[in-house]
Amino acid sequence: MNDFIRDKFMDEDGGIKLWAEVIAGGTAGASQVVFTNPLEIVKIRLQISGEVASGQRVRAGQVIKELGFRGLYKGARACFLRDIPFSAIYFPSYAHAKVAFQDENGHNSVLSLLGAAALAGIPAASLVTPADVIKTRLQVAARKGQTTYSGVMDCARKIWAEEGGRAFWKGAGARVLRSSPQFGVTLMSYELLQRLFKVDFGGTRPSGEDKLVPMKPEHIHRSTNVDHIGGYSLALATFAGVESKFGLFLPRFRTQILPVAPAVAP
Repeated sequence: MNDFIRDKFMDEDGGIKLWAEVIAGGTAGASQVVFTNPLEIVKIRLQISGEVASGQRVRAGQVIKELGFRGLYKGARACFLRDIPFSAIYFPSYAHAKVAFQDENGHNSVLSLLGAAALAGIPAASLVTPADVIKTRLQVAARKGQTTYSGVMDCARKIWAEEGGRAFWKGAGARVLRSSPQFGVTLMSYELLQRLFKVDFGGTRPSGEDKLVPMKPEHIHRSTNVDHIGGYSLALATFAGVESKFGLFLPRFRTQILPVAPAVAP
């Protein structure tokens, strides 16, 4: 989704403004909540099921049946509050870090892709920790004696009043340690799969995919025949070396530059 929206904002030269990058990233974050919120709430309920004194084993199907369709989207507002800023920070940061890590030929290696994606995950994961704390509090099933919350604002007020501002940043370090490598591997795999299958999801090939090898003067062969014009010179330079490209080796068609005999006066 991020690549698709980015492509809509790109100008003719392939450039994009920062505000457009932020919008593209935020749109991607909003769209993923539709799929991730049900998974998040089921995951959280399963993770805390071991804390229940009854010791009764809780299964995913049981949680889904208990919550119902609407219950699976409990805390969705907090999830939007977390994922939209996360993606709005993450994707522009990744795009700029990827360009910074390109080599002199404009190519991104596997390690540079991994490094750029992991680095971008650090500020994105840490800065949205308060929203993640609120989302988790809303999605956890409150037990007897625990504080209950009616919504995002109610949850934020009660956390501030009962635990103070530092409570909003609980788990920030653990979140960075999880999200940074997670999204590093995810974006690296995404880029490599696009290269492997020659697929793009935005309409424009991602930057850093191909090596840009500059053409040196010695690579260009010009004919000395006066009957040959620029078209021949251009074609000769274009197809030079074609006999060994694409994994093929065709010595029979190797380009040969034959010496031209000087004109003899009649």
